[in-house]
Formats: sequence, C-alpha cells, structure tokens
Amino acid sequence: MGEKVVAGGFDLSDRHRYRDKLQQCLEGLARLLAQKRFDRPRNLMGLEIELNLAGPDGMPRMMNAEVLERIASGDFQTELGMFNLEVNIAPHRLGGRVFDQLAEELRTGLGYAHRKAAEVDAGIVMIGILPTLTQDDLVSANLSDVDRYTLLNDQIVAARGEDFTLDIQGVERLVCTSTSITPEAACTSVQLHLQVTPGTFAAVWNAAQAVAAVQIAVGANAPFLFGRELWRESRPPLFEQATDTRPAELRAQGVRPRTWFGERWVTSAYELFEENLRFFPPLLPICDEEDPLGVIADGGVPRLQELVLHNGTIYRWNRPVYGIADGVPHLRVENRVLPAGPTVADVLANAAFYYGLVRALAEDGRPVWTRLPFASAASNFDSACRYGIDAELLWPVSRRGGGIAPVPAVKLVREELLPLAAAGLDAWGVEPADRDHYLGIIEGRCRRRANGATWQVDTYHRALAAGLGREAALAATTRRYGELMHGGEPVHTWPTGFPGRSSRGR
Repeated sequence: MGEKVVAGGFDLSDRHRYRDKLQQCLEGLARLLAQKRFDRPRNLMGLEIELNLAGPDGMPRMMNAEVLERIASGDFQTELGMFNLEVNIAPHRLGGRVFDQLAEELRTGLGYAHRKAAEVDAGIVMIGILPTLTQDDLVSANLSDVDRYTLLNDQIVAARGEDFTLDIQGVERLVCTSTSITPEAACTSVQLHLQVTPGTFAAVWNAAQAVAAVQIAVGANAPFLFGRELWRESRPPLFEQATDTRPAELRAQGVRPRTWFGERWVTSAYELFEENLRFFPPLLPICDEEDPLGVIADGGVPRLQELVLHNGTIYRWNRPVYGIADGVPHLRVENRVLPAGPTVADVLANAAFYYGLVRALAEDGRPVWTRLPFASAASNFDSACRYGIDAELLWPVSRRGGGIAPVPAVKLVREELLPLAAAGLDAWGVEPADRDHYLGIIEGRCRRRANGATWQVDTYHRALAAGLGREAALAATTRRYGELMHGGEPVHTWPTGFPGRSSRGR
C-alpha cells in the first residue's frame, strides 16, 4: 500500500479491466517462475517498524504531518492514523554483526525522530497498541491526510455496507462499533522481510507460519484497547475485525476474512498469489498501463503493479511479496506477526529469533509442517494471542509414535526452539556475540515469564492498587513505558510499578 493512488470513484469497467490485468499479472508471475528469472540467493533481510506519537502526558498526538516535516527523512513515512509513523530500514545482509549494526541505526534514527517530535510536544512510543487510545481518537477525521488511506477506507466501508463491529472477549470484554477502518491504526507492528528464492519460498513461509504463535507468545505487547484489558496480544483480533469486509451473513457462509492466517501449508509462492485472486475481490481497481506479458516477451521484467496492489490489501500474517531490485525480480516473505517494541534490543531479539528459527526449520530434513496439522498452527496462533507467554501450544512430540501434544510456550522455546534458532543464525553466518546476546534476551523473557504485555498489565494493576482510576492508571503506565523504552534495557529487566512507590524489580 505504499503506492501513491488518487482518491476517486470506480465504475464497472474499471473493475472488469482490473480483473483482466490481475489475471495477466498472475500469468506473468508464472512465466517468470518457469523461466527462472528470479534473483539468486542474497541472504537479505529488511525491517519496518510502525510507531505511535504520544505527548508527555502519555496521550496520543494527531500530528504525524508536522512531525514528519521536522524529521525530513525518507526513512520515516506516514501510516494509517495521524498518530502513526513508520520507519523503514534499508535491506541488510544477514551475517556478521548485523543485529548490532541494526541496533545502532535504529537507536540513532528513533532518537533523532523523538527529539524532533518533542519540538511539537510529542514523542515516539514503540508499542503494539497505545494504551491511552480511546474510541474518539479512532475516527475517520484522524486518518492520515493521504489519498490512498481515504480511498482504502471508502472501498472497505462500501464493500462491508454497514458499521464495523469490534467484539473482543479477553480478561474484560470490549464491544463497540466504528463507521471507518480507523481502529486498525491502533495496531502498530514490526514487519520482518526475508528475500528468498522461488525454490526456498514454500519452506520459509511454512516455517514462518508454524512459529507465528511462538513469536507472539514471547513478544506479546498489546494487552489494552479503549481502556479494556483484552488479550495479551490484541492486535490480531482488532486488525481482523477492523478490516472485515464481510457482514454477518458472509461470515456465516465461511467467506474468508481479509486479515487471515491461512488454511493450508503451501508448495510454492504462486499458490498464495493465486489464492489472493481466487478468494478476495479487488478493493482498489487501479490499472497500470504496463502490458506484463508483452514486457516478458520482450525480455523485460514487469512491475506487476495490479498484483502487487491487490496483494497489499490482503493482510496475511506471513505475506508473499514480489519486488524488483536493480532490474531483477525477487520474492520475499514478509512476517507481520510481531507488535512494535518494547525497545530496540527487544525488536532485534525478536528478529534474531525469527530469522534463526525459520532458517533451521526450513532446512530440517523432517519439516515441522509435515508433522503439525495446519489447523493446530492456527489454533496455536489464537492461543498465543490470548495468553501470551503463558500460552500452551500444540507441537510435534519427538518420542516414538509421533503425534502432537500441548507444551508450555516457555518450555518449548527454551528446550527446543532456542537451540534451533542458534543453529540457524550460525548458518546465516551471524557472529556468536550477536547470536548469544539477542537470543539471550528471548531466554531471559522465558525464564522470567515476562514480556511487554506482562509488564504493562502488572504496572497497570499496581497503579490501580495505588488508587488511580482506570484512565489515569493507563496514562501512568504509558508514561512509565515510554521512559523505560527510551532507556533501552530489554523489557524482561524492567521494574514494575513506578519510581517513588512500592515496586518490585524482576
């Protein structure tokens, strides 16, 4: 959705032409794959982080245009809500001290952005959902002033034909309605990109799907929405419901939501792009002048703009991506599972764990997805979102006879998955110092059963116990979170409570 589009209406001929172009793009992709035109292995990774703007009082600031003007860097861009920004890190080669290099770049960039935001009484907060957001903040008037967001909102609203209903039953229950997709903007995430070859795509995507629940369990950081304590990671149910084009009748018929875990393991990238065309009506039928099949026939590389745009309106937690760099097409797996934050160290620990784990599992001679039913992977994802680091996950057992059994997420990570992630990082050529430091953060979270979600919940309840009301407790928690986030120490080392009050160190 990074393409610049012009807001306006569409008629039936636009949609008919767009469907034709989508089919041409899909055929073009098939030909590129058959002709082996894709980039060779380059071990490239990329990173995007969505951010919140909040003031010294912990409340959201609807001023991303002013802040971006002051930052004046192409690395920072708008996101859906006026209280959102996104920072994009240039691709890096996986290996050496890459995570320490990324840490330095992120700390420098985010520190600069925070200082610039402070000039207009705002600041950067890296968190899954800003706890102080209210329903009144997430209205269409607070969509970023960018045509593509207005157009996307209009098309999703038109496709649905009625208000959006949010109904999330967690520790507490939230039920409310919205006339726009703006509540989606509450979800601020980390996207991890990995460039892959067509031959390795399916194994990497399947591995990423298998471990999505584990990523959420150790990385959960979004327990609050609109003043309610919900799931430990409330982004997925919120994102699904806030972008749901299906009225109740279509849900009852089994029509798939546009925010989707999926329903099967795959054998190629083509299958996912083909599913996207087969299952999901176009939202933005904007046609490019390119003739993709003609470009291929002339020996060129097509942009496949319609396919790329359509793909960007289907929110898989692991998304296939087609791109071109230096005139050569490539494929990426975009991992969209993780919430933002809490600190740069935590973000990169999550990244190291993910990249190491998918490398090891993708190259396993007996892949986990041949032993774990896809339905169990989907169930695991739901459990991890609900319970975070306290979740139990279904996983293949190693003893004779096989099968799957429930296992505490922390036990699974410490005894089985961290060693695999370490081996995977070794295979990428990551330096042992980087490997041990960042995987050590994941181990520390498991040992202390602590992550961003547990810290937020513990601190919030301590604020309530100290006599603060709900809104004041959430604001105090957000302010303290911001202080510790900018301090930079990993979240499992953070003290709960507040300075000057009775508090407990971990």
